[in-house]
Amino acid sequence: MIFTADIIAAAIGGTVEGRGDVTVSDFAKIEEARPGTITFLANPKYEHYLYSTDASIVLVRSDLELTAPVSATLIRVNDPYSALAQLMSVAAQTLRPNPTGIETPSYIAEDAQVGEGCYVGAFAYIGHGAKIGNNVKIYPQAYIGDGVTVGDDTVIYPGVKIYYGCKIGARCMIHAGCVIGSDGFGFAPDAQGVYHKIEQLGIVEIDDDVELGANTTIDRSTMGRTHIARGVKLDNLIQVAHNVEIGHDTVMASQTGIAGSTKIGANCVVAGQVGFAGHITVGDRVTVGAQSGIPKSVAAGSRIMGTPALPAGEFARLAAAQKHLAEALRRIDALEKKLNENK
Repeated sequence: MIFTADIIAAAIGGTVEGRGDVTVSDFAKIEEARPGTITFLANPKYEHYLYSTDASIVLVRSDLELTAPVSATLIRVNDPYSALAQLMSVAAQTLRPNPTGIETPSYIAEDAQVGEGCYVGAFAYIGHGAKIGNNVKIYPQAYIGDGVTVGDDTVIYPGVKIYYGCKIGARCMIHAGCVIGSDGFGFAPDAQGVYHKIEQLGIVEIDDDVELGANTTIDRSTMGRTHIARGVKLDNLIQVAHNVEIGHDTVMASQTGIAGSTKIGANCVVAGQVGFAGHITVGDRVTVGAQSGIPKSVAAGSRIMGTPALPAGEFARLAAAQKHLAEALRRIDALEKKLNENK
């Protein structure tokens, strides 16, 4: 589809600076853009590309002061990144496939309930007593176990496995290969050191507007529920153990692992490859740096990083000090040598 700068600005509440009739039909990064594409500038370190980009339209901050001529048409907005996300959401509705109907071969149990406007792809399985809402899309080779409920407008991509009894909310997006409701890692040793399985009798409950990245796994609880609250966004390859609770609108990057019975608050931001110990509590609005190890509970509003995790400022000072550690040790050795010579 082709849009003019004037149309785009009207849609996102922006102000055009330049040609309002210039057209675009695709998105691009600012350093790779070509004529006919729209891009954005949100990070100041990329500003130099603004003056050389071949993009036809660039989304910029309302208060950006230009330091050189710009050939592209600018659309000034309060938040270029959010504006771009808004535009891409509109584009996705046009570009993303929109399959409909029930394909064969697929299996839907006689007592399963499937709402109106649903898509069920070939080789998908919907078990006994499952309840599927309206306008749900279940792609090929997905498995929906007995008694599972799925809310309206949720998308379940190929190869997703949702074990029995789990609950999925409305408008969720579950990407390929996710496993929801597999057994939690529960074993108890006997007197001889032989491990015996502790049956995992709970469920996974996922609230509305959650997105799970590809191959993320969420274990069912031992008792009760493993709970993912509204608006949570989990990246690819994340492990959520049994009885974990994640508060609303928390986001986590890839390869994060959360051990059993840990509670993570709302509006947290967790970078990649973070490890959380079990049975701890992380407060609301906590920010965790990449590759951090979290061995104990964390107060609300904290910014932490490192292993074991420290306040971000303290970690930065330690990291800076480490650069000089070898030289400091050399000087200490030299001083000790001098002291010994003077004895």
